[in-house]
Amino acid sequence: MSAQGIPTPQWAPVGGTWSVGLDVGGTKVLGVLLDADGVVTHQLRSATVGGAAGVVDTAVSVVEELCAGAGIAVGELAGVGIGLPGVVDPTDGTVEHAVNLGIEERTPLAALVAERLGVRVHVENDLTVAVVGAAHTVDGGHATTRDGVVHDTVVHDLAFLALGTGLAAGLLLEGRLRRGSTGGAGEIGHLTLVPDGLPCKCGQLGCLEQYASGSALDTAWPSTYGRPAPEELFAAAEAGDPVAVGIRDQFAWAVAAAVRILVLTCDVELVVIGGGVSALGQPLLRAVTAELEREAQASPFLATMGLARRVSLAPADVPVGAVGAALLGRGEYV
Repeated sequence: MSAQGIPTPQWAPVGGTWSVGLDVGGTKVLGVLLDADGVVTHQLRSATVGGAAGVVDTAVSVVEELCAGAGIAVGELAGVGIGLPGVVDPTDGTVEHAVNLGIEERTPLAALVAERLGVRVHVENDLTVAVVGAAHTVDGGHATTRDGVVHDTVVHDLAFLALGTGLAAGLLLEGRLRRGSTGGAGEIGHLTLVPDGLPCKCGQLGCLEQYASGSALDTAWPSTYGRPAPEELFAAAEAGDPVAVGIRDQFAWAVAAAVRILVLTCDVELVVIGGGVSALGQPLLRAVTAELEREAQASPFLATMGLARRVSLAPADVPVGAVGAALLGRGEYV
C-alpha cells in the first residue's frame, strides 16, 4: 500500500504511538495531538493561509508546534491526518475544488506535506474525519441524547450531520467509512425537501440545506444584536416571539427530515449533530427530537424506528474533526 493509500484496520503504525490530526477550514486550522489511547494531549489553533502552498505551510507548522509542545520529534508520529472541505481522493491524498482554501486545481496535498515532515500523511474530506471523530467520542462515552443517556458501547453505524453553511453527512456503516463511488455519499443537503421551494446554488429548487443550515437561519432571521443568527432566533422563540417560534419550528422540521433520511436509508444507530449550528446545544436537540416524536405519533412505522432516541449532539468540548483526522492518520479506520 502506498504512503497515501487508504489505511485498513490491520495497518500497523510505523513511526510511533502518537498522531496528529488537522481540521482545516477556510479561516482556521485546528490541530490535536493524540496519545496511544486516543486521548487529546495538546491542541493548537492557527489562521489558515490560502492557496496550496499556504495550506501546506500551515499544516507543517501546526504539526511541528504540537510535537514541540509535547517534547517529541515529528519522526516519532505514527502519522498525520488532514481533513478539509473540497473534493478529496483518499487513495492518493489529492485535493481539488477546495474553494474556501484557494485550491482549485488537483493538488497532491498528502505528498507535499509528507515530503516536508517525513511521516505518513492521510488526507480526507472534512465530513469523513468528523464522523470518525464522532464515533471515537461516542465510544468514549461523551455524546449524550436529549434524555442524558451516555453511549458507552462501540457504535458501528453512525452518521455525522453537519449543520453549517450548508448541510451534509459523513457515514460510518458496519464500522467502515462510506464515501460512495465518487465520494458523494452523504450529500443529502441537495435532496429536495420542498418541491418548487427556495432556489439553491446547486441549481435546484427546495433543497434540504435551504431549510436546515446556518445559512438558512441567517436568511430567515438576520442577526440584529451581533450574536449568531441561530442564537438570536432560539432566544426570541424561547421568549415567545410568534414569528421566531414559527421559524424555529420549521428549522427543526427540516433537520428532523435530515435525520429521518439518514436513519431510513442507512439504519444508523446514531445521528450525531455537529457543525456551527450545533453550538445551540440542548435547545436545538429538544426542538429536533420534539418534531421527530410528533411525527412518530402520526405514524406507527416511524414510532417503531425510534428516531428521537437516535439523535445526539457532538460534544462542544471535543474537536471531532481533528480527532478523527488523527485517528485516520494512524490507520484506525478504513
